[in-house]
Amino acid sequence: MRMTWIPTAAAFAATLSIHPAFAQTNGTLTVYTYESFTAEWGPGPQVEKAFEAECGCDLAFVSVADGVALLNRLKLEGAQTKADLVLGLDTSLTADAKATGLFAPHGADRSAVEVPGGWTDDTFLPFDYGYFAVVYDTQALATPPKSLKDLVEGDADQKIVIQDPRTSTPGLGLLLWVKAVYGDGAAAAWGKLKDRVLTVTPGWSEAYGLFTSGEAPMVLSYTTSPAYHMIAESTDRYQAAGFAEGHYMQVEVAGVTVKGADNPLSARFMAFMTGPGFQDAIPEANWMYPAGRTSEPLDPAFERLVEPTKTLILPPETVAASRRAWVDEWLAAMSR
Repeated sequence: MRMTWIPTAAAFAATLSIHPAFAQTNGTLTVYTYESFTAEWGPGPQVEKAFEAECGCDLAFVSVADGVALLNRLKLEGAQTKADLVLGLDTSLTADAKATGLFAPHGADRSAVEVPGGWTDDTFLPFDYGYFAVVYDTQALATPPKSLKDLVEGDADQKIVIQDPRTSTPGLGLLLWVKAVYGDGAAAAWGKLKDRVLTVTPGWSEAYGLFTSGEAPMVLSYTTSPAYHMIAESTDRYQAAGFAEGHYMQVEVAGVTVKGADNPLSARFMAFMTGPGFQDAIPEANWMYPAGRTSEPLDPAFERLVEPTKTLILPPETVAASRRAWVDEWLAAMSR
């Protein structure tokens, strides 16, 4: 999931925390999402204010650490879940999420969605997208890796912080990135890369905090991460390395639960999500690319970001069928 910036050490440690033409409607819409989405600096407060102004309702967010945690919580609650909507899964998790039987068709207009390659899924609807990348500190690393091969086989003294694929969507993204490039040779690649890994964190926030505090010159993040530093901090110090093999794409999605299908506010929110009331909050609060129409063009800083020479993404069904085996492969390689 593109993750939102968390500017304090205390925040790094935290783990839990419609269309205008419609008439005003009372009621509550309960949305499960990830914690950085609902943080005061994230897009959640803007989205909540805009949607409640249109619907005359209460938008109630319930947040957990990450997209992987969202799916785990939903599986634990099963049919007893209080969620009307789940916002923050991504395409690496959608097939697994569908298999729970807890989601209903979204019924939204897919033509309003703007993501590379288009969108056909009738269960999940995108709200943003981005590309995983190795972000590096130009003051600490003069020559960044230019490929995944460079990263895997490079100087072990130049460390990177990564995330755990069992608990973090960026961590899972790196797992899939390595698998997409190396295939059956992924285990051997992890065996080489482990010497460059300073530590594996549960989530993105912890990893990025270690990176910006100078603990390592590289971190697994997104090609859009430097936009935050350019816009909010007026610095070009942190940059994403362009990789010759391409970059793995993440599309973040929302889905209506079977419970939520009975709530008319669910359909209203899904329609609202693809328009400016929601999408305006994405580029400079979630620091990802919008998946729908915004009211203004993106800041010029976004034009200076790394553009992948190739987009990598594995079919959700393939990920669902093999994720456990690939995680086990990762664990075995990293523990040797």
